[in-house]
Amino acid sequence: MAPGWGIGASTLNGISAGSRDDDPIVVVDVDDVAQGIAPKIEVHRRGLRHRALSVLVRDRADNMLLHRRNPAKYHSGGLWTNACCSHPRPGEPPGDAAHRRLAEEMGIRCQIRPLFIARYRAEVSNGYIEDEVVHAFGGTYEGPIAPDPAEVSEWKWMPLAELADDLTRRPELYTIWLRHYFREHDVVIAAWIESG
Repeated sequence: MAPGWGIGASTLNGISAGSRDDDPIVVVDVDDVAQGIAPKIEVHRRGLRHRALSVLVRDRADNMLLHRRNPAKYHSGGLWTNACCSHPRPGEPPGDAAHRRLAEEMGIRCQIRPLFIARYRAEVSNGYIEDEVVHAFGGTYEGPIAPDPAEVSEWKWMPLAELADDLTRRPELYTIWLRHYFREHDVVIAAWIESG
């Protein structure tokens, strides 16, 4: 059994290095201007627009790092997604939060750069709603990976072309936000991969 399988949500809060269900996150307007702060679960239960971050990580052979979310996550458990998806703390710049969460979730420290800002609203599992303004970053990494089992049940490197094809053929295996990125920001992602 992969690390993290069979762990309940209340246990996740006790063992995760950096993310808890009651974390305060920043509620924003459509222009990403802060409007207040609310607990993570409440934000997702009510579908409030909020600030988020995502990090895409590749290796030098143009493979993308993916991880499968722990099945006990409050939503989208068991789905494959990009290297890191989270929320900045109140007052924390998205780039700083991206570095912090990449290290906490995957045990990775690497340089990252902004790629795009994504906006989407979608129903996800367990009755929750994502309404995010996502600051997406990209980084290149080759080295050891030490994921937090409360966040990640397994991980793999996948060639970009294979991932794009699988997202089309079997979208139900992937998070709604990763599908959105490849549908709406595919040109930026491809240019980033090609830039080496």
